Amino acid sequence: METTVFRFFTKQDHKDKVISTATLSIIFSSLLFLIFSIIFNSEISNVLDLNPFHYKLITWVLFFDAICVIPFAYLRINKKSIRYAVIKIINVAVNLCLNVFFLLKLPSWKNDVQFLNSIYVADFRIEYIFISFIISSGLTFLLLSPFFVKLKYQFDAKLWKSMMKYALPVLVAGLAFSINETLDKILLNYLLPENIAKSQVGVYAACYKLAMFMTLFATAYRLGIEPFFFSHSQTQNPKKAYALVTKYFVICGIFILLFVVVFIDYLKLIIQNDVFYEALGVVPILLIANLCLGVYHNLSVWYKITDRTKFGAIISSFGAVVTLAINIIFIPLYGFKASAIATLCAYGSMMLLSYAFSQKYYKINYPLKRLAIYSLLGISFSMLSFYFFRAQIWIGILFILSYLILAFSFEKRELLYYIKKT
Repeated sequence: METTVFRFFTKQDHKDKVISTATLSIIFSSLLFLIFSIIFNSEISNVLDLNPFHYKLITWVLFFDAICVIPFAYLRINKKSIRYAVIKIINVAVNLCLNVFFLLKLPSWKNDVQFLNSIYVADFRIEYIFISFIISSGLTFLLLSPFFVKLKYQFDAKLWKSMMKYALPVLVAGLAFSINETLDKILLNYLLPENIAKSQVGVYAACYKLAMFMTLFATAYRLGIEPFFFSHSQTQNPKKAYALVTKYFVICGIFILLFVVVFIDYLKLIIQNDVFYEALGVVPILLIANLCLGVYHNLSVWYKITDRTKFGAIISSFGAVVTLAINIIFIPLYGFKASAIATLCAYGSMMLLSYAFSQKYYKINYPLKRLAIYSLLGISFSMLSFYFFRAQIWIGILFILSYLILAFSFEKRELLYYIKKT
C-alpha cells in the first residue's frame, strides 16, 4: 500500500482522499488481523508451532508497525526526511535501551529497587525482547499521532478498488522477495545433516553481516528514490532523470563493493569469530547480489509508473523459483556456498528480466556501455584484490583509486554541471 500511495498521490487531484482511503484500509485490515489473531490465538500458535503468548506479543508489534506505514509514507512524500529519520532513530534507540535494561540491568538491579523487583520475571528473556518491540512500536505510533488527528477521514470505494488492483501484485512481489531473503537459511536447516546444519546457518548469517554495507546503502537509497520516481513521472523528461540516478547508483554501489572487499580483513572483526573467517569467500558474491537487487529497484520504475505491477509479481516470483531450485539442488552438495550463488542468480535474473520488459513497455536509454565498464572494472578489481592480492592491501587501495579516477574522468563534466546548477 505504501508504493500504491506514492503512485496515486502523484496522479490523483484529490490527494487527501488518497491518503485517507489508504489509511482507513490499513487500519481496517490491521484491526481485522489483530482481532482474528487474538480470538484464534491458540489455534494459530499450534499451526505455527509458536508459544501462544509469544504470538500474541508479535501480533501487537505487527499491528503498530502496519498502521504507521502510511504516516511514514506521507512524510516521505512531503520530503520531511529529518522528521522521518528522527522518529525511526527514536524507535531503534528505545528498543535498544529497553533490551539492555531488561536483559542486562534488571536482573542485577531488581534486589536494590522494590519496583524493579515487582516487574522482574525469571526466564522471561524472549518475552522481554518482544515487550521492547511493542513499547518502541507503540511510541512510534504516538509520535505519528498528529497525522491521525489531522487526517480527513473519507473513504472512496472506487478509488480503493483501483488502489487494490495496483497494490495486490506488489504484495505478491513482496512475498516473493521475502522468500528470496529468508528461504536459504531455512533450507540450510532442512537439507543439511543436523550435526552441521546449525554451524552452516551461523557461518552464512555471519558472512551476510558483511554484505550489510551494500544492503544499507541500497535501502537508504530506495527510501528516497521511490517518491522521486513518482514525483518526476509528470515532468517533461522523466526517463533522462531515471537513467541518471541509476548510473550514479551503480557508480556508488561499485565503490562500496570495492571498499568492503579491499578492507574485508579489517571489517571481518565485526563477526569476531575465527570459525566464520573461513567462509569469507561468499562475501563478494553476496555484495554483488545486493548490488543487482539495488539496480533492480531502479529498473522497477517502469512497471510502477505505467501501472503494470503484475510484472513486479512475475519477476519476483521468478526470482523466488530460482532461489528455491538452486538451494534444493545444490545445498546438499555445497552447503551455504550454494545459498550465496542462489542469491546472486535470483537477483541477477530479476535485474535482467526487469530491464528486458522495460525496453518493451517503457524504454529508457540507460548508458549501458558506461555501466558495463564500471561493473566489469569494479567486479574484476574486487576479485583480484580478494583472491590474489588480499595480503597486499596497498594494491587494493590502488584499485579503488583507479576506479574513482576513471569514474570521475568520465562523469566530470556532468558532475560539474549539476554542482553549478545547485
